[in-house]
Amino acid sequence: MIQRIMEIPQGTKITLLAPLIKGKKGEHREVFQSIQQKGFVRARVDGELIDLTTIPKLARYKIHKIDVVVDRLIIKNDSKTRLYNSVEICLKIGEGVMFVSQEREKSGADLLFSERYACPACGSGYDELTPRMFSFNSPYGACPGCNGLGNSLDFDPELVVPDKQKSIKEGAIDAWKHWGALTQNHYDNQIKVFSKTFSVPLHKPFGALAKETTDALLFGTKDFEGVIPNLRRIYEKTATERILKRLSSYMSYRSCNTCNGARLRVESLSVKIDHKSIHEIMDLTIEEALEFFITLKLEGNQEIIARPILKEIQNRLRFMMDVGLHYITLGRSSDSLSGGEAQRTRLATQIGSGLVGVCYVLDEPTIGLHPRDSERLLRALKNLRDLGNTVILVEHDEHTIRHADYIIDLGPGAGERGGSIVTCGTLCEITDNPDSLTGQYLNQTVKIELPAKRRRINLRHALEIKGARANNLKDIAVKIPLKIFCCVTGVSGSGKSTLVNDILYRAIYKLLYDSHEVPGEHDTIVGVEHIDKIIEIDQSPIGRTPRSNPATYTKVFDMIRSLFAQTPEAKVRGYNAGRYSFNISGGRCEACTGQGIKKVEMHFLPDMYVLCEECKGKRYNKVTLEVTYKDKSISDVLDMRIEDAHQFFKNISKIERILRTLNDVGLGYIKLGQSSTTLSGGESQRIKLATELSRQETGRTLYILDEPTTGLHFADIQQLLKILHRLVDMGNTVLVIEHNLEVMKTADYIIDLGPEGGSRGGKVVEAGTPEKIAKNKLSYTGRFLRKVL
Repeated sequence: MIQRIMEIPQGTKITLLAPLIKGKKGEHREVFQSIQQKGFVRARVDGELIDLTTIPKLARYKIHKIDVVVDRLIIKNDSKTRLYNSVEICLKIGEGVMFVSQEREKSGADLLFSERYACPACGSGYDELTPRMFSFNSPYGACPGCNGLGNSLDFDPELVVPDKQKSIKEGAIDAWKHWGALTQNHYDNQIKVFSKTFSVPLHKPFGALAKETTDALLFGTKDFEGVIPNLRRIYEKTATERILKRLSSYMSYRSCNTCNGARLRVESLSVKIDHKSIHEIMDLTIEEALEFFITLKLEGNQEIIARPILKEIQNRLRFMMDVGLHYITLGRSSDSLSGGEAQRTRLATQIGSGLVGVCYVLDEPTIGLHPRDSERLLRALKNLRDLGNTVILVEHDEHTIRHADYIIDLGPGAGERGGSIVTCGTLCEITDNPDSLTGQYLNQTVKIELPAKRRRINLRHALEIKGARANNLKDIAVKIPLKIFCCVTGVSGSGKSTLVNDILYRAIYKLLYDSHEVPGEHDTIVGVEHIDKIIEIDQSPIGRTPRSNPATYTKVFDMIRSLFAQTPEAKVRGYNAGRYSFNISGGRCEACTGQGIKKVEMHFLPDMYVLCEECKGKRYNKVTLEVTYKDKSISDVLDMRIEDAHQFFKNISKIERILRTLNDVGLGYIKLGQSSTTLSGGESQRIKLATELSRQETGRTLYILDEPTTGLHFADIQQLLKILHRLVDMGNTVLVIEHNLEVMKTADYIIDLGPEGGSRGGKVVEAGTPEKIAKNKLSYTGRFLRKVL
């Protein structure tokens, strides 16, 4: 402050003032008395200098501004000490704020100085800038409206009024329907009052009403409560679980009104670097952020201070680029990342650490990666190796296997038929070993063949998504032909999951099953009348407890229990099918409640499961196990491999059909009663597929699979493709999001999105047969497809 004041031209007369009153009504006599007692003789009142020998009389109801004159002096080289003392007094009286008035300054504008972190004009203050102010995980930085979450649970107008084609009379306001007689009567009266007050026709479709009208109905006015305020009031006051559950179905997470999803308080968002707040920087993709920090120009002390920080930021961003995460935004929520993306994020952290002599173990790091992006990942892994580390991968990707220094091939089969080392060594040693199934696929002795003939494409008999613009999609229109095997491809982050899962699946599921889940932004989907069922088959577990198993999931166990109940011994004893359920009391072992194992809670360690000492894992009590079918107890049947059970029940057509399907999908090696917690993602997915295959089909079902080859060996992929094509042969439509070239080449139709990921993706690069995609020079997918066609 002293330095700035001393820059005023020599000889200038200045006045140092401390502000006391700013824009307040009143006579303020006590203020004048106070400054008189402190020995000050002048003040500036409403812009005029006055003498304080007598206290001035101010208009009581006018707004006034009062500054006390602390010192008047002439700028000279030898006045610095006096100036220092006067400035110190000024800041003390003015609570950190002071003015300097210059006699030569004709405009009358004062120099304003403040030692506080505050706006001198409005007085809004903030704490000293610290790193915690920019963290939404800290109370010092988090938005007070949402506690740093960026969104809050609130009633969603889209769920409250799910069908805008209906009129209010027809029940467009779903949240005000089907209540008890008293409540329903109240809501009906409210609608009549609203209609009369605002002259709203009750028979007109809700979507055709003016926005002012629908906003008044949904959000209320000063004379009308509104639907959503009414629901909020009930939700906050009720303690009834049933009502809370129903109201929750009309709620979704919406962007916070205070921070608009930025998650930080206003003070933190007001700090900017090169005109960007920290939230705006976090909204950049990794690629855009790297460009921003490389081109950022700072000067003087700022450049010196920021130099080491910028170097670290740029290095870390480059590491994420190296592992193929260029399309992901810096602030993307971790729960929205796929397994592969999360794993690669952790990998980037390790690469950046620069450690040596570390053993890294990665499980399927190429999950969700396009062949182009897999090459980037491979370079990053080789860099880790070259630093002096050991990198161990569990992997099925052919390109990655071919670049490994050493390969360990396990087998020869799956489940109990596996567990042995078939061969190990270099790529040549693997491919030369005739016992290695992996080697046979690598040397092309065994391979997935191209289809002899692709199915005919009829674009007039198709689903058409119009105006898809969720996330990075560029308002595109996409046609998905029906009754074929269709594959959606594109580089990582090109918009595949957004198009298929967020828009297509959610929108059709909402239409067919009246779901409350809101689909991604789009205009409409044409052709839904051609399908009567939509099924998403993923690799999530078929159950989350040891009770769930392939037999229970496919419902074949219900038939087996009924069969045991029909045996002569069971009839004599009066046993029904419920006797053979391990979920209810009667026939099960009560020591383990039919689980066969017991959970032992371990303090500070994960829970452990141990074999039940009472039933020895058989799940049933002794008297239940005395009843047999073909000399096998119910426990013996659950312990059978599926292929053995298929032969055992070959004369029972209903049971045989389901077991045959499970066997056909390559699951003959697993046990009927094998706990779902021990099944891999690929095994769970094939059980779901087998369940669908065993049902009586209408031929109008749309199956959606997202990366179904995850965790699958070449032989498993071949088996999976047989199942998928079999579903299509039954007249259904199979839509797959996939990066695996073996799946792509067998598809009838491919929709390739891109050309890049993130903001540079979201367009249809090409759509057609694999051969057509391969000819497109702009398609990254086409470049790789040419090698396998």
